Amino acid sequence: MTSFSPTSSDTDAHKYGILFVFLAGVLWSTVGLGIRMIEDAAVWQILLYRSISMSLFLYVLIRIRSGESPFVQIRRIGVPAVIAGLALVAAYSGGIYAIQNTSVANAMLLFATAPFMAAVLGWLVLQEPVRAATWVAIAVAIGGIGIMVGDKSGSLALMGSLAALGSAFGFAVFTVALRWGRTGEMLPAVFLSGLFAIAITLTICLGLGLSIVLSPKDGGIAMGMGVFQVGAGLILYTLGSRSLPAAELALLSLAEVLLGPLWVWLFLGETVSANTLIGGIVLLSAIAGNALSGKRRKPPPITAP
Repeated sequence: MTSFSPTSSDTDAHKYGILFVFLAGVLWSTVGLGIRMIEDAAVWQILLYRSISMSLFLYVLIRIRSGESPFVQIRRIGVPAVIAGLALVAAYSGGIYAIQNTSVANAMLLFATAPFMAAVLGWLVLQEPVRAATWVAIAVAIGGIGIMVGDKSGSLALMGSLAALGSAFGFAVFTVALRWGRTGEMLPAVFLSGLFAIAITLTICLGLGLSIVLSPKDGGIAMGMGVFQVGAGLILYTLGSRSLPAAELALLSLAEVLLGPLWVWLFLGETVSANTLIGGIVLLSAIAGNALSGKRRKPPPITAP
C-alpha cells in the first residue's frame, strides 16, 4: 500500500491560510471599537465615508490583482452581483445601527448567525441540501438568540438587536447571491456595494439635512475602517480561504465574534449583560458544533466581509 503525506508546500499553505483568516477576523473585529470611537456622525454619514475609502481601495486592488476593471467583472457576474451588492448595503447599515444602539458583544454575536441564515436561504432558493446537524445547530442558535434579546423588550437595545439580525440576513443574501451566480469571487460584488452605498447614503444625508462634511476625527476613523477594517480584511480572508476547508473557516470566524467585545472592554470598559453572555455561549456552541460536525465535508464557504 502506498501512503501519501502532505507536502511541505501544502503544510505551509495551510499554516498561512490559518494565519491570514485569523488576522482577517482580528481586523473585522475592530468594527465595534471604531464605531464607538466616532463622536457625532450618524449611521449614514459613517457608511458614506467608509464606502468611499473602501471603493477606492478595492478598485485599485482588483485592477492590480486581476489586470482588469472591476466593472468588467461585475458585468460578467451579472444580476447576482447587483443583488449581492445591495444586500451588503443593508448589512452594513444594520451593522452600524446595531453597534450604536446595543452592546458590541450583543451585535457581534447576532452577526454570527449569518451562516445559518445562508444555509436556510440556500435550501429555499437554490435547493441546496442542509445537513441534519446544521438544522440542530440552527435550533440551538435560535434558543441562544432568544436568551440574548429576552431582556431587551421595549428598549432601544431591542431595535439594535433586530438591526443586527437584519445585518446578518443581508450577509446571508450576499452569500447566496454569489452561489446563485456560481462565482467564488466576492471582491467585485463588495466593490459594487460600496458604489451603491455611496449613492444611497449621500441621497439620505441630503434628504435628512445631515452634513456630508464630518469632523477630521470622525471622517478619519470612518475612512480608515473602509481601508483597514473592511478592505485589508478582505485581502487576508481571500488569500487564506483558498487553502482551508469550510469547517475551519467557520471556526476561525469566531475570532471576530470573540475579539470584538474584548476590544471595547479593554479600551472603553464596555461590559455585557448576563443574558448576552449566556445566550452568546449557546450561540457560539451551535456554530462550533456545526463546524466540527461537518469537518470532513467541504460545503461552499460562508463569506462575510
